[in-house]
This record gives sequence, C-alpha cells and structure tokens, in this order.
Amino acid sequence: MGYILLGILVIIVIAVISIYNSLVRKKNMVEEGFSTIDVYLKKRYDLVPNLVETVKGYASHEKETLQGVIEARNMAMSASNPEAQFEAEGQLSQVLGRLFALSESYPDLKANTNFMDLQGQLKSLETEIAQSRKYYNAVTREYNVQTETFPSVIVANMFGFKRMPLYEVEQEHERQNVKIEF
Repeated sequence: MGYILLGILVIIVIAVISIYNSLVRKKNMVEEGFSTIDVYLKKRYDLVPNLVETVKGYASHEKETLQGVIEARNMAMSASNPEAQFEAEGQLSQVLGRLFALSESYPDLKANTNFMDLQGQLKSLETEIAQSRKYYNAVTREYNVQTETFPSVIVANMFGFKRMPLYEVEQEHERQNVKIEF
C-alpha cells in the first residue's frame, strides 16, 4: 500500500514539474514574441522623425499633423506594458495614415526619393510588425490556453502564471469596412 501511495506521489510530482516547465517555456515564447515586436517598433520609431523632417520641408504649415505624429511616437516609445503599447501603437498607426494622406496633397513630396525610400522602409517594417504580432498572438494563445485548462490551471495558479494580453485592434474605426469609391 505504501509503494502505491509513493508511486502516485511521484507521478503527481513529475506531472507538476512537467506542467511547470511547459508553462515557463510558453511564457518565454510569449516574451520573445513581444520582444520581437518591440525590436521592429524601435526601428519604426527611429524612422518616424526622418519621415517627419522630410515632410516638414514640403508641408511646413501642417504642424498639427506633424506634431501629432511625434507625440504618438513618443507615447508609444514610453509605454510600460503590452496593453499600453498596443493602444499607443494604434494611435501611431492612425496619425501615420494621416501623414501619408498629406503626401497626396503635395506632388513634389510624393516625387521626393528620400520620402519614397522612407515610405518603402516603413511599409516593409509594417509587414514585419504584422508578422511579429501574428506570432505573438499564436504563442500567447497557447500559453493562455494552458494557464486556463485543467490540470495545468492548478499549477499555473500555484506558481502565479497569469493570462497574457493578445494584440487586438483597439481603434473602432480600424474595424470598419474600407469604402472604395471610383
């Protein structure tokens, strides 16, 4: 009888260790995913001032839009947690859209090779950021599922593993259908 209890206890300990290790591995993958997003966002933050300076030369009277871009960039850079960063990123994307809309009003700006190069770099970075967000959401989903399903929820609660936020579109206008008119 004692061997049976000892065997059950060993199985339980091995299961707890296995679940704990799996949670740690998945948590690290979530952190890696967020860190990868952060690297691409840093590249974008470095690119934004160059873009603003280029536009400033052509559209100096558009100070409100240019100031909005810089403020959104600074807010995104100073975000202290994933939720705040996701929200700030939505605002930055919105004002960057307005900045590119300005280029339509200034043909000389649209023809500027420096502006076109910066716009191309930003477009490439946006693709990388989107892919990184996709990866982050995938590993976060796996982690969250494990922290919320039985029996791993018991181990997660014992060791303080908490649900991680998914990247979601925060701005309501970004969820709406795009209207295309000819």
